[in-house]
Amino acid sequence: MTKLDGRSALVTGGGRGIGRAIALKLASEGAHVVLNDLDEGPARETVELIGERGGRATAHVGSVSDPSFPEAFVDTAVEACGGIDIIVNNAGFTWDNVIQRMSDEQWDAILDVHLKAPFRLLRAAQPVISAAVKAERAAGATVPCRKVVNISSIAGVGGNAGQANYASAKAGVEGLTRTLAKEWGRYNVTVNAVAFGMIHTRLTAASADGDTTVNIQGRDLRVGLNPELLRHMESSIPLGRGGTPEEAAGAVYLLCAPESDYVSGQTLVCGGGFMV
Repeated sequence: MTKLDGRSALVTGGGRGIGRAIALKLASEGAHVVLNDLDEGPARETVELIGERGGRATAHVGSVSDPSFPEAFVDTAVEACGGIDIIVNNAGFTWDNVIQRMSDEQWDAILDVHLKAPFRLLRAAQPVISAAVKAERAAGATVPCRKVVNISSIAGVGGNAGQANYASAKAGVEGLTRTLAKEWGRYNVTVNAVAFGMIHTRLTAASADGDTTVNIQGRDLRVGLNPELLRHMESSIPLGRGGTPEEAAGAVYLLCAPESDYVSGQTLVCGGGFMV
């Protein structure tokens, strides 16, 4: 048996990059993954890939910033799996600028996706988790340890120039994590965060001309890093390189596995030894 057999796992932003790696990892350990992505194509591709590897997955397409998203995502999970065991709040993107050039739209968009969306999803999941725990206790059954893993960043731990919006949102995730650890301990739910350092994704790939963009919710946002800056950043990491999405997923899995059932309210930095 794998360690997450019979468990359900909700993963936002599970169609690409780190989110896809998380979905694949949890599925490989036996979880039925209910994954979300903004775009249908990547979401379906991840579901198919999990199926090809013998796992189980269900897709739910939509923006985590949509006010109707949380309840719909939770409903999909309950319909597909019968309940909720693991929640990974991973979805997000960056929209950087120095503060004097940052618009209210930039600020609000990043706070919405990185902080308000996890808050809304956890709020929507609470009645389902609470009802399940009450039913388990009424039946005299052991209440399983359920898990929440919120994705933070070293920017949220130590700040980062040009990312006032993103760093503030991720710092908020830290507070949300510690608060929910205290509120949900009575349900035997652990709530932790993983703060990523330099992880290689399409958002951090080398971009020589600086004109690489991706379209997110109708906005063409610049992504990628100057190759020289990327080399400098990697040279500051004790392990001498950025991490892979699979390594990032491994850090998340540590907090979903049974071995971490007595770890809650913590932030695990996955950054190759880099200290802010």
